[in-house]
Amino acid sequence: MSGFAGIAGLTDERVCPTLIPPYAAALYIGLISMRGTRWLLLVAIVAILGGISVKYRAQLKVLRVRDLALAKPIPLPDDLNFLSQDGWHWKQTDTRTGTARVTAEIWAKDARELKDESRADLKEVTLRLPSKKGDTYDLVKSAAASFYKADHRLYSDGDVEITLNVPFEGLPKRTPISVKSSGVTYDTTGRAETDRPSSFVFERGDGTATGAYYDPTTRVLLMKNDVHLDWKPPGPHAKLTKIDAGSLEYHEIESEIFLRPWGRLTRDNTVVEGENVVIHLQDDGEGHKVIRKVEAIKAHGTDSYPSRKLQYSADELWMDMDDDGLVQKITAQTNAQLVSTSESTETTVSAYHVEMGFASQDHESILSDVSTSGNSVVTAKPLAGPGRQPGETHVLRSEQLEMKMRPGGKDIESVVTHTPGTLEFLPNQPIQHQRTLQGNDMVIHYGPDNRIESFHTVNVRTRTEPTDAEKKRNRVESVTGSRDLLAHFEPKTGRMVSTEQSGEFTYDEGDRHARAAKATLDSDQSLILLETGARMWDATGSTSADHIRMDERTGDFTAEGGVNSSRLPDKDQKKNSEMLSGDQPLQAQARKMDSTNHNRNMHYEGDVTMWQGANRIQADVVDVDREKRTLVADRNVVTNLWEEPKNDPKSDPKNTSQKKKPADPVLTVVHAPHLVYTEENRLAVYSGGALLNRPGLDVKAREIHAFLADTGADSRLEKAFADGAVVITHNSKEGTRVGTAEHAEYYTADQRVFLRDGRPKLVEHRLDGKDKTTENTELTYFANDSRLVGKGSPAQPGQSQIKRK
Repeated sequence: MSGFAGIAGLTDERVCPTLIPPYAAALYIGLISMRGTRWLLLVAIVAILGGISVKYRAQLKVLRVRDLALAKPIPLPDDLNFLSQDGWHWKQTDTRTGTARVTAEIWAKDARELKDESRADLKEVTLRLPSKKGDTYDLVKSAAASFYKADHRLYSDGDVEITLNVPFEGLPKRTPISVKSSGVTYDTTGRAETDRPSSFVFERGDGTATGAYYDPTTRVLLMKNDVHLDWKPPGPHAKLTKIDAGSLEYHEIESEIFLRPWGRLTRDNTVVEGENVVIHLQDDGEGHKVIRKVEAIKAHGTDSYPSRKLQYSADELWMDMDDDGLVQKITAQTNAQLVSTSESTETTVSAYHVEMGFASQDHESILSDVSTSGNSVVTAKPLAGPGRQPGETHVLRSEQLEMKMRPGGKDIESVVTHTPGTLEFLPNQPIQHQRTLQGNDMVIHYGPDNRIESFHTVNVRTRTEPTDAEKKRNRVESVTGSRDLLAHFEPKTGRMVSTEQSGEFTYDEGDRHARAAKATLDSDQSLILLETGARMWDATGSTSADHIRMDERTGDFTAEGGVNSSRLPDKDQKKNSEMLSGDQPLQAQARKMDSTNHNRNMHYEGDVTMWQGANRIQADVVDVDREKRTLVADRNVVTNLWEEPKNDPKSDPKNTSQKKKPADPVLTVVHAPHLVYTEENRLAVYSGGALLNRPGLDVKAREIHAFLADTGADSRLEKAFADGAVVITHNSKEGTRVGTAEHAEYYTADQRVFLRDGRPKLVEHRLDGKDKTTENTELTYFANDSRLVGKGSPAQPGQSQIKRK
C-alpha cells in the first residue's frame, strides 16, 4: 500500500464481487450431506463444475462489456503520492499498556500528499486528543493544515480553535478553556504554539494575547506577549479584576498564574503591578476559583478612595485577599515603602520589612497599623489647605518602628523607636530649609497636624539643604556633627529656630569644611560662629584662625587672629590664574582675612605675605578676585618672580654634542607702592615709583608695565614698558650702560632696550676706559651683542661723544 493508508496503519479491506452462483452453493451443501453414495457425488461434482464453467463464462462476458463501457479513471498528478477528496482519517494508538489506546485522531475532508516531501495538505481538519483517563479530550479545529508525517506535526496558517477538556459525554460542568488564533503549530501529543494574536475564554473570564503555547502533558497554558484578562471573582461584593502582563503562564494542576516579566492587577480603585507576579488561586468550596494571594517582586500598588489614598512598593510583596477581592494584609520586603495620604497629611513608611494591617469598613480596606524592621523610615508631610500653611515635613528613621494611625487611617497617632535614628525636616515653603538630624536616644513628640514639638539627641549629625533662592547663588548642602545637640521648634509651624552644638564640632558644605570646639547656629540668620581652634577649607584651599564667623547661605566668612590660608591652583584653567606660578598652592599669612563669593574674592590685611613655590608677593593689603582674575596689592609691595631659562631654539635636541649645561633660573624683583595684575592680558602694572631688577638689568620709573608671557608654565617676563623719569642700568662684562628717557621698552627675547621721549641718552662706562655717551630722538640698544642704533631728526640730530681715560 502507498500514501496515507500505509502511514496510518490502515489495511485495504476492498474485495472483488463473488463469482459463485447461489444454486451451486446450495447444491454443494446438499451433496456434502449425502455421504452414502459416491457415484452420485461424482456426478454432482461434474455437474457443479459444468455449471460453474458456464456461469463464469457468462459473467466474464458481462464484465468485459462493462469494462469497455466505463471511462478510464483520472490519473494521479505527477506531483502527488496520494489524493483523497471524499474524506480522510488518521489514528494514533499507544499499545505500551497491553491494550491499544487511542492518543490522537485526525479527520479531514480533503487530503493530498506531495511527492518528495514529508508533508500532506489537509482541509477542514479536526484533531481530537483523548486524555489518559478517557473521559475528556482536547479539540483542535482549522480550515486547513499541513501535516508533517515524520514528526506527527501540523501547521495551520489560517484560523485555529482549540478547546480543552471537552467531555466525551454530556456538557462540561464548567466553561472549558478555549483559544482562537492563527499560524498555529500543533502535534499529536496536544502541544500547540503560535506567535500571532490570540483570544481566550475560560471560567469566569476571557482575554487576549499575542502568541500562545499549550502543553497538555503538564497542563500549562502560556500566553506569550501583550496579555489582557478580565477576571470575575465569585464573591457577593466582588468587582471585576483586570489582569495585564507581558506574558501569562497558567499552571492548571497547581492553580497558579505566573505573570512575566511584569504583571498588573486592577480592581476598581486598587492597582498592583510588579515583576514575576504569582497569583495563587483557591477553590471557594463551591467549585469556583478565587484569587487568594498575590506575590510579586519589584512591585508597587495604589488604593485610591475619596477620603484617602494608599500607595505601596517593595522588591518583594505578598498580598492576602478575601472572596470579594478586598485586601486584608500586605507584607512588603526589601526597599518596602508605604504612602498614605489624607486631607491634611501625607505619611510615608519605608523599611526592609513592612507589615500593614487593614480593617474592612463599608466594603473598603482601611489602614490601621504598621510595623517595620530594617532601615525603617516614617515621613509625615503636612498639606496646604484653607487657612492652613504647611510646616516642614518630618521624617523619622530607625532600625525598627511601630506606628499607630488615628481612627480612619489618615493621621499618625504615635511613633516609637528604641534604636539610633534620623529626623529629617523637609521644606514646604520657599523660605524653609531641608534639615536632617541623626543621633541616638531621640525623643520626639508630635503635636497638631503631625508637627514636632521637641527634639533632643546625642552623638548627632545634621544636614541642611539650601532654599531655591540660595541654590541660585550656588549654595549646596551643609552637614554638621557634635557630641550633643539641643534643638528648639516653633509650635505653630514646627520650624527649627536654633541649635547649639558642642564637643568636636564639624561642618561640611559641598567642598567647604570647618572644625571647632564649639558652634552656635542661628537659623533665622543662617550664621555659624566657630570658636577655639577654628579651621575651614574647600576644594580651592584652607583657612585657620582663632575665630571664624561664617554665613551658611553664602559661604562667606571672616577669620581673625593668626590667619593662615592656602589656595590650590584652578583645575579648569589651562594657564596661570595669577601672576604667580599656577601649578602650586598659593599660600598666605595675615592678621585678618575676608572671603566672599564662594572664595572667589579674598581680602587680606596686616603684614600680608603670599607665595607660590619660590614666587612671592608682600604687601600691607592684598585683594584677589578669581572671577575677574585680578590681583591688587597696596603699600610696601614687593614681588619676586622666578622663570626657567629658555632652550636654545637653534640647537638640535637629538645631537648630544650640542647639549650645554642648563642656565640658571632668572629672578625678577619689583618694588612699588601699588600693584594691579590682570590675567586677561597678563599685565602687571606697578605704580607710585617702581623698581624692577633682573640679573644685569635695573629699571626705575614712576610706573612699570610688566607683560608676562602666555606660556602657562611660569611667570616669565616677556617685556616691560616704563614711563616717567626712566633710568635703565645694564651691567655686562664690558662695563655699565645707563639709559635715561621718559619712556623705555625692554624685550627679554633679544635683550633689546628701546628709549624714546625726553631726549633719550645712553651712557656707556666701559672697562677699557673708552666711555661713550649717545643722545638721539630714539635709541635702541641690544644687550646681547652691544649694538646701538640711534634715530634722530633735523631739529634734534644725534650726538655721540667718546671720552678716553
